[in-house]
Formats: sequence, structure tokens, C-alpha cells
Amino acid sequence: MAISAKIFPSFRLRSILAAAALVATVALPGAADARRMAGGSYDGVWNVTFATTRGTCSSGYSVPFTVTGSRVTSAGGGRVSGSVNRAGAVAVQVSVGASHAAGGGRLARTSGAGSWRGVIQGDNCSGTWQATRS
Repeated sequence: MAISAKIFPSFRLRSILAAAALVATVALPGAADARRMAGGSYDGVWNVTFATTRGTCSSGYSVPFTVTGSRVTSAGGGRVSGSVNRAGAVAVQVSVGASHAAGGGRLARTSGAGSWRGVIQGDNCSGTWQATRS
């Protein structure tokens, strides 16, 4: 939910940055980790902050996402499709107009981290994301 230096409404930019951040390299923890998290739902609103490490897309945006069960949805617009498993592995894809991004990583009880990549208004960008549960 990363954008180029071009002017782009912050609503759409935030949606793209957050979704992008939530998908590229998914860490799959083992079954023992899943048992330790038993009863540890990820439901709620997560505030996701993005950093661009490659490309000319803007960095430092914070965007809210909602987790309900195993589904990840946007709390701010755009088309978002994502999931999180019991062990916290998360994968998300987002699109707004011609811009699209994907990301992945891992959520824990109150925080998470991962990477993202996408094409935002024609610019290829990638980076990292960090999340905290509200």
C-alpha cells in the first residue's frame, strides 16, 4: 500500500503500499509455531508502514488493513485479496487502477514484517513493511 514521486491521491497510495508490503517473500513457520499460537487470532486492524528499498516509489506510508479469520482486506480502498494462516504467514495482492502490488511475510501477536514488490504508475518498486496491531 509504494508510489512514485508522481502525484497520486494518498487514499489510493496508502492502499497500494499496504497491500504491496504484505506479499513478496512468505515465511512459512513450522507446526510447532502454529501450536504455540493456538488461540492467538490475528483478527483486528493492523497499521502497516512501508519502506521502498528499490525503485523511485515513495516511502514511509502507513496504511490500515483488516484481518478477519484468515482473510486480509483493505480498510482504505483498492482491490485487496489476501490471507493469513494460523502460524502467521501472510500473502496479499492489491490493485488500484493500473497499479498493482504483492507482498508477504509474517504476523505475530501484535506485530509483523515482510517484503513487497509492485508496479506503481509504471514504476517497478520493492521494499519492506512492518505492522502493528491497533
